Amino acid sequence: MKKVEAIVRVERADIVKKALSDEGFISLTLTGVKGRGVQGGIIEKYRGNEYLVDLLPKVKLELVVSDEDGDAVVKIISENAVTGKPGDGKIFVIPVEDSIRIRTNENGKKAI
Repeated sequence: MKKVEAIVRVERADIVKKALSDEGFISLTLTGVKGRGVQGGIIEKYRGNEYLVDLLPKVKLELVVSDEDGDAVVKIISENAVTGKPGDGKIFVIPVEDSIRIRTNENGKKAI
């Protein structure tokens, strides 16, 4: 199993979520987060003053999928999260040792 974590722009989160759902990847966790990357933030102007906003709002999507589905999920996220501008986000793929469904105590692939 693999855990796919993706940090994407807030405005692209629903598009990515729908694309994943359309391909059968319905189970996911979505969290509002703040972060910064290579761009280091943005300069905002408010009442004539400039402010550095270095932690930008993003959305973190997390999915645990079978090893066979990992590449497909990464491709779906990549294709639907992209704007071509700095700050589009990152995708991380992490091995998962086991998963357990609490209600039934099923584990492994059955639990995802």
